[in-house]
Amino acid sequence: MKRLALHWQILIALVLAVGAGLATGTEGTVLGVRAYAVYEFFGTLFLNGLKMIIVPLVVSSIVIGVAGIGGSHGIGRLGAKTLAFYIASSFLAIVTGLLLVNLVAPGVVEPELARNLLASAGAAAEQDLSHLQDRELSDLTGVFISMVPPNIVAAAADGQLLGLIFFSLLYGFFLTRVDDTYAEVQYNFWQGVLNIMMQVTLFIMKFAPLGVFCLVAKVVAGLEAQQIADFALTLGKFVLTVVAALAFHALVTLPLALRLLARVSPWRHFRAMAPALLTAFSTASSSATLPLTLECVEKNARVSNRTASFVLPLGATVNMDGTALYECVVAMFIAQLYGLELGLVTQFTIVLIALLTSIGVAGIPSASLVAITIILAAIGLPLEAIGVVLAVDRVLDMLRTAVNVFSDSVGAVMVARMEGEKDILAAEPEAS
Repeated sequence: MKRLALHWQILIALVLAVGAGLATGTEGTVLGVRAYAVYEFFGTLFLNGLKMIIVPLVVSSIVIGVAGIGGSHGIGRLGAKTLAFYIASSFLAIVTGLLLVNLVAPGVVEPELARNLLASAGAAAEQDLSHLQDRELSDLTGVFISMVPPNIVAAAADGQLLGLIFFSLLYGFFLTRVDDTYAEVQYNFWQGVLNIMMQVTLFIMKFAPLGVFCLVAKVVAGLEAQQIADFALTLGKFVLTVVAALAFHALVTLPLALRLLARVSPWRHFRAMAPALLTAFSTASSSATLPLTLECVEKNARVSNRTASFVLPLGATVNMDGTALYECVVAMFIAQLYGLELGLVTQFTIVLIALLTSIGVAGIPSASLVAITIILAAIGLPLEAIGVVLAVDRVLDMLRTAVNVFSDSVGAVMVARMEGEKDILAAEPEAS
């Protein structure tokens, strides 16, 4: 019998959680055990599992990603053009998310509802975080100082992950600058760590339905009927904000780049990439979609193997437009729930970290949850607050993965055109 897909498991768990929370309330018992305590126990366990993998997953991802850029292919002309496009597209995606979340303000709700939402995720709702919105431009120096910690181990232990990211970038870069004898050993070690951590991440995500069930049931158990409706409305506004931002980037920003810079038809490119986009949406994994992405770009878009074989694997590692956009929106949404109006410096910090962490996000389902905790830690928000969005994360993960893959393919077309390749999307794509 075919196993039910994870996103369906999570959606079913979400529906069941509402019923369980309403049935048990905060005092109901099951077999003599208080249900609310069970929800809290397993919900916290799931969140701790996500936090546990942050350091090894991020370090290994970034080291391998950066080493891969400077390894067998080298930076060179092709690499420079590819990286320039990826950095620009990710930056535009992040800014799109930032502008839209400030405009819609999905997290600006009644204080009582915000407290209930945050408490449901295990985050202290009464913390004094006013210092986060009082930063001035002079505080910007502190952001860059934190990128160079005096003790990298202490930085990792204390959650100063911006320094850890910067160290990993340096480590990966200079890994390709040592003798091959040492470089090969180091590269194989970090590749092994990354492979193991991806397996651990996938293992933890197998418990996502249970984690979502417990976290949502805990929320519903402590709310009245009207509060539940308000809770659903708030999450709905958050989802619509993310979807609108992703849609703008995928349907406006990237097509404009194709039309104005690459001088090709965006509609033909959408048709050429349709199989890969549908696969990315269903698997929520840009890495798993890579073989089909390569086929669509080479066969349908008619990009040369030389360009596609370099640009697309690199993109699957370091180019995560949808993910970076999502990280930014989540961080701002949580800040709004805390009643914070983040200043220019803090928002710049969010943009910077979203851009950096998008390099180190593994191309597997829900890996961006790890990157979001990095942003929360860097700007001083409680990591547990990420539990607020877990109920809707999987569906949004599918959407942002499709955007990631589409951006990779646009990058391949852009670079191919800059390299002088002809006949790119010159005719309708062949049937797949």
